[in-house]
Amino acid sequence: MPSYDYRCNSCQRRVVLTYKTYRDYDAATPVCPRCQSTDLTRIIGRVAVAKSDASRMDKLADEGAMDDLADADPATLGRYMRQMGEEVGEDLGDEFHEVVNRLERGESPEDIESSMPNLGADAGGMVDDSGGLMGDDVM
Repeated sequence: MPSYDYRCNSCQRRVVLTYKTYRDYDAATPVCPRCQSTDLTRIIGRVAVAKSDASRMDKLADEGAMDDLADADPATLGRYMRQMGEEVGEDLGDEFHEVVNRLERGESPEDIESSMPNLGADAGGMVDDSGGLMGDDVM
């Protein structure tokens, strides 16, 4: 069943009207269920765009985007990490979310790393001698 979002210009209420068929929608005059006004404006909602795994990974691999992070402040780094996490499409765990939240609040990466000595140990990689995370491909 097709449904459409409207804003009533009389009472300012947002309403969703549902029709049995597209033909019913074409023939109907939308009416606000609250005030019975026909002065409604259709609202176009957000659109989800499906992406392949390959296109999501290509976006993450954009080296130009990484260049800006070399001298970035912690909040910018945190926003980039949050975006990367969303592009992966999987929950990266509580530890990842904690690091991102702390970066976005402006905490330095060094302070975060020193307060989380086992950072990345449960991420499928290993912690090297300096305390940094080694990926599975390093082994």
